[in-house]
Amino acid sequence: MDREAYRNCCSLVKIPRQSYEQFWSSHFVDYIDKEISYSKFFKKYLLPNHPCMFSRKFTEDWKCRKQWVTEEGKPNFQKLLQEFDETPVPVANCNAKEYNANPKQVMPFKEFIHYWKEYIQNGHSSPKGCLYLKDWHMSRDFPEHNVYVTPVFFSSDWLNEYWDTLEVDDYRFVYMGPKGSWTPFHADVFRSYSWSANICGRKKWLLYPPGQEEFLRDSHGNLTYDVTSAELRDRGLFPHSEEACQPLEIIQEAGEIIFVPSGWHHQVYNLEDTISINHNWLNGCNIDIMWQFLQNELSSVQKEINEWRNTMDSWHQHCQVIMKACSGIDYGEFASFLKIIADNRMAFLNTCSSGDSSDYPRHLSDILTTLGPYHAAFDLQRVATILECLLCNEDFKRLDHSALTLQPETMLQQIRDTIQSTRGQHLLYQE
Repeated sequence: MDREAYRNCCSLVKIPRQSYEQFWSSHFVDYIDKEISYSKFFKKYLLPNHPCMFSRKFTEDWKCRKQWVTEEGKPNFQKLLQEFDETPVPVANCNAKEYNANPKQVMPFKEFIHYWKEYIQNGHSSPKGCLYLKDWHMSRDFPEHNVYVTPVFFSSDWLNEYWDTLEVDDYRFVYMGPKGSWTPFHADVFRSYSWSANICGRKKWLLYPPGQEEFLRDSHGNLTYDVTSAELRDRGLFPHSEEACQPLEIIQEAGEIIFVPSGWHHQVYNLEDTISINHNWLNGCNIDIMWQFLQNELSSVQKEINEWRNTMDSWHQHCQVIMKACSGIDYGEFASFLKIIADNRMAFLNTCSSGDSSDYPRHLSDILTTLGPYHAAFDLQRVATILECLLCNEDFKRLDHSALTLQPETMLQQIRDTIQSTRGQHLLYQE
């Protein structure tokens, strides 16, 4: 991030996002075919929360685009079997519906490839249904493979930074599916960003700007499973569906990378036999969207069990437990998440000032150094803003804070002290 981008946004309490009306009748997104600076991507796409597509030149050096793909541009089953063979992988059945998703099973990788080859030979059909290998943590299972490199544009990734620190999970996935496999209508975890790169094959994306999903709920408030279903035309079932804009329809070719912004609901189809790599990620530009999502999730839980509010002493804590079971995180873990992100940036800025890197987590060194001190300062500003919101939140105030490794008030003061102590000691804060 350059100084101009930092000065334009670091002091903002709320990220300004332009109206999404331009996408209501558009059938196009920006196509990035030439080199673009990180600061330009930051200002033009991350902050306003707008989608774009990167050309295949941004993935042409990835090993997987050479090793996993035949000369004809098809999945290289032989090479993939050599690498992954008996590895257990998650596989969804696109022909079955379980709540608002496809049920999954775990099977050996070679069994899925055997199915896939038969599926192709049978004219892309099978009595087993249309199976789709998805949400496979390949890079976590095989960290030595290094078959792709996260583009710098997506490298400010708080979500995976946090889970990497805990060493228990990540949000980096590989998808492999035959022609006809698809993912139902949804928005990404915690309303995060996502980027998705086609290693081979083609996808069709149907994207709706934030807010449009409210028109695509049934009379009970449930989100539609399939935005192409004839059911949507039934005003009795979906009373507001005609008010929704038409989706932004995007065809993604082999090698291209799509950037899907926060809260953009989408439905995705594999038009050919396709392999893709996908990351979910968060940073200072959309952390406010995650915080709003968490408040909405808790509110929904509270409404569901409101009748027991006056009969349970620990009602508020039970709401947090249910919320974490449903969404994967509660307010306490959110505070811990913010602490780890802040700690890493404070260590980095202190390193910039003192030159002493002995206490700095080395696994983040390359990323934070590439993004630079301006970005670290912006990140701290954003963490501080969300912490202030957290401390004012009545539901957070009611929780038992004794389990937190550091009280939010203390964390907030440490952030302010770090910014003050590094002011003037390096170019970051000099005019």
